[in-house]
Amino acid sequence: MKKTKKIIALLLAFVMMLGLFGCGSKNSDGQSADVATESESNGDNILRTAASFAYPSLDVHKEYYGWYTSIYGLSEALFKLDENSAAVSCLAKDAVADGTTWTITLNDGVAFSNGEPLTADMVIRNIKRVAEENGRFDVFGTFTYEATDDKTIVINTGDEVYPTLKSDLASPEFGMIDLDNTTDFDNNPICTGPFVIEEFIPEGDVTVKKNENYWGGDVKLDGAVFYYMQEDDPKLLAMQSGEIDCYNSVSSAALEVYNADPENYKVASVAGTRLQFYILNENTLDDAVREAINLTVDKDAIAKYLEGTVSAAKAPFPESAAYSKVTIPAVDTAKAKQLLEDDGYTLNADGIYEKNGKPLNINISYYAARSLDTLALLIQEQLKAIGVDSTLVCEEDPDATYIATGDFDLALYCMISDKCGDPLYFIDSTLAEGAYYNVGGFKSDECQKMIEQLRVEVDTDKRAELANKIIQIAIDDNAFGYVGLFNHTTVMKPGVSGFAENVPFDFYGIDANTTK
Repeated sequence: MKKTKKIIALLLAFVMMLGLFGCGSKNSDGQSADVATESESNGDNILRTAASFAYPSLDVHKEYYGWYTSIYGLSEALFKLDENSAAVSCLAKDAVADGTTWTITLNDGVAFSNGEPLTADMVIRNIKRVAEENGRFDVFGTFTYEATDDKTIVINTGDEVYPTLKSDLASPEFGMIDLDNTTDFDNNPICTGPFVIEEFIPEGDVTVKKNENYWGGDVKLDGAVFYYMQEDDPKLLAMQSGEIDCYNSVSSAALEVYNADPENYKVASVAGTRLQFYILNENTLDDAVREAINLTVDKDAIAKYLEGTVSAAKAPFPESAAYSKVTIPAVDTAKAKQLLEDDGYTLNADGIYEKNGKPLNINISYYAARSLDTLALLIQEQLKAIGVDSTLVCEEDPDATYIATGDFDLALYCMISDKCGDPLYFIDSTLAEGAYYNVGGFKSDECQKMIEQLRVEVDTDKRAELANKIIQIAIDDNAFGYVGLFNHTTVMKPGVSGFAENVPFDFYGIDANTTK
């Protein structure tokens, strides 16, 4: 089967190669802009890559445009998220909390690409603009701000402690713009990053060049080109022909090709932050059945079947995060069967457990995206092997059906579990009393008490400790099953490094240390 899939992929690649050079994105004059030839790619210090999305604007503060100005190396925020999902220094040294007051100190020598210094006053104006332009961060419009000197910002969050302020300010939407000298926010914002715009084609290709005034030191690349390619096969073709040097979000079919040729391709894969999970309904399933299900669902086998696109999850977050230190029981189908038998179930002639003459058949609700359709089939097959039957129910809109009504036994869902290097968002969305995704009857006074603590705790170590205890309660209660985290997978030519290949977040790309 794998050999057949590979042959089909290669045939498709050959057909697409014939038309590739006539399918470049359009330039500003509406003409076709072909991908660079291999000789051009190898003869300079310009990194060439593929981008799956292209936006009409480079305004860092609006929509999700800041994700891509960050990927392009144009913009930087006060903090950045590292390989362990921690918010660390970037434009600012640190953020220190004292109750509802935060004090932020800028790093020395931070300047925009035009040489103008980044001041505390400019930072405050940027934060206020984000609050005005981006509804996801409108809470920042309720805070008060003071620049006590050119490098110190004091933020007061009002009546309530806001413990995630530092990690929020690591969001790429908080990239700093020179608001006084930028004349075209959509096409050429003046930022602090190691690169500046050379050519921007709205909803098309983007070309950047080295920022000769970069405050953070030497920039190793002379520039980079981001070719807009949505489909997987053109990326594979361009990588094989040498027209691009790297890209991320590698498909499973392409990954098989790259892994088979390690001399020509380097592959880096880390668990990302998009989680596949299921909710077990405590209103319809008793303790023994829920525990038996969790002892049966084999996450490693599922990850293997999905061919490198996901990593088996222990917790809702990447295992490298400090708030992902929990324990889960190993797959144990013998124990699962024993639990059911101790609960009064016996195997019938069809090999299905039943109690009081009623076969054990659970309702598995899912929607056909993010591989959840495949996941539903695999879980159904694994449960059937121990004597638990199931009925699959596919819904087009889970939020309007089984999430809204609670009409399920096992509900599959996929979401970003970690938006900014902090566990509160996911915990508050799934485990708190009355939470949007707490629709399976989970309730724990101990858990709720710790969630209330997490909402106000500002110490990052204590936040991680609380989060680990909260998630462990949910695991021990068999309220949820955390199945897989979609991998952040990057392929690179030998010699390419520093393309955010070891960071689980999707909004980083090139920086001053990226090499070709």
